[in-house]
Amino acid sequence: MASHMGSYQLPLQPSRKLRSFHVQSSSSCSFNKQEPAQNSTGLQFICKKKLLSDLTTWGIGGPCNYFVQVFNQTQLVSAVRYCNEQSMRFMILGKGSNCLFDDMGFNGCVILNRIELLEKIESGVYRVGSGYPFNRFGVMSANEGFSGLEFAAGVPGTVGGAAYMNAGANGQETAAAIDSIEIITNEGESRMLNRRELNFGYRLSPFQEMKDLASITAVTFRLKFSKTAREMQQEYLARRWRAQPLGQRSAGSVFRNPSSMGVSAAELIEKSGLKGLRVGGAMVSNKHANFFINCGSATSQDMLELIRLVKDAVNQKFGVELKEEILYIHPS
Repeated sequence: MASHMGSYQLPLQPSRKLRSFHVQSSSSCSFNKQEPAQNSTGLQFICKKKLLSDLTTWGIGGPCNYFVQVFNQTQLVSAVRYCNEQSMRFMILGKGSNCLFDDMGFNGCVILNRIELLEKIESGVYRVGSGYPFNRFGVMSANEGFSGLEFAAGVPGTVGGAAYMNAGANGQETAAAIDSIEIITNEGESRMLNRRELNFGYRLSPFQEMKDLASITAVTFRLKFSKTAREMQQEYLARRWRAQPLGQRSAGSVFRNPSSMGVSAAELIEKSGLKGLRVGGAMVSNKHANFFINCGSATSQDMLELIRLVKDAVNQKFGVELKEEILYIHPS
């Protein structure tokens, strides 16, 4: 997941700039150095040397103009404010598990979210940094006997990304376990939002439409004690390994499941005879049809073309227009 990934329903077209709540569009960056630059915030900005393919689970993407890591909220606020001061487009990234960068890279600054705090407030209540690995937190909470996030085992991405897209599986959703969420705005203002203020849906959260959102910074979860949490999680994880190509380079589910149809996107793709369909180095998984694999040499254009072909084939056979769950990040 991107650290917290606007709208996942936008079509993925290489000629179109897709809005992401992380991508703040402005004029070109005013740095003119090509080497690591340190500003008044003390943060180290690496210039034109970081490949985005190293930051995503798909392993696709060219260089970004600037790259910086942040390890706490203060650093994140400083990075966001600095990008704004420099009129620099920026994107905040976590594990990069549901995004597709272009081979041309990203004309702006990629801020890697490494906010991995973990606080136990009381029994079953945890305050977790948005950059904390979601899989790790899900396993830890189940091992401690708390239910609500058993499905998180084996899910790539961060806590912030899971909250942003309301990740879920096996009848569970992230939103059901949330107590409150902390965010910062594009102006660097901090806010705390209680769960009752937030309306979630299937792979939807209010953050996807929040125009002034820079990033989720922390999530407080309230989980219920369960003697079977660990056992249930192991069952979910075994099922995931059987059904999904977890050992291959993918971005998780490419499409959302159609609403009110009682059939998954994977079933529609499989019934269209598209398992194993390949474009260049990009391929529809033979194990799970809603997972697209980078076979080792896939380009962003390979993946975009494969997505287009699959959408067209499913629409032609079933009259269903699949909606993307992943984000294509336009280079400029």
